[in-house]
Amino acid sequence: MRFPLAVTALCLLATLADAATLDRLRAFVHETQTARATFTQTVYDKTGRVKQHASGEFAIGRPGKFRWSVDKPYKQLLVGDGERVWIYDADLNQVVKRRNDKALGTTPAALLAGKDDVEQAFDWRDLPPTDGLDWLGATPKDKESSFSDIRLGFDASGLAALEIFDNFGQRTSIRLAHLERNPKLPPELFKFAPPKGADVVGD
Repeated sequence: MRFPLAVTALCLLATLADAATLDRLRAFVHETQTARATFTQTVYDKTGRVKQHASGEFAIGRPGKFRWSVDKPYKQLLVGDGERVWIYDADLNQVVKRRNDKALGTTPAALLAGKDDVEQAFDWRDLPPTDGLDWLGATPKDKESSFSDIRLGFDASGLAALEIFDNFGQRTSIRLAHLERNPKLPPELFKFAPPKGADVVGD
């Protein structure tokens, strides 16, 4: 089963600029009930070598609902319906389902689609601006998290990038485009029914 490190992640110290950037994250979490965007995703191994490129679309409906659809190079769909997260690999015709509290936890999806108190699940720190973006770093407080670090990049229009580091030194870089905040999204977008004949595993 292939898991995109998404479908989807600021110590309040120092300067006014840092505080302003943290406030932008808080504004996104507290004021954004729905959102959608396209994305490109690049996965690097611990030596910095590119392992994979992917692209697709995502949508969120807070709290706990999201849809992360990978179009290229293969079809994969993640849907969080508020109770469970469904991961569908079309090539394998396999579905993995997990309870929302287990699947979200301290992941990027928790930052984007989680509850308002998600900020308490991370230790935050300021990072220097790079690539024209203001960056915030988040380290999960849960030592059993599958992610060692998450970084969020903001440009003038809002959230523009995420960097995700797993416990094996792998880095996933996600760049967002055409981000819409609070669009009207159909409820069906966050529902999933396993296709007939698919192998379904999980709790």
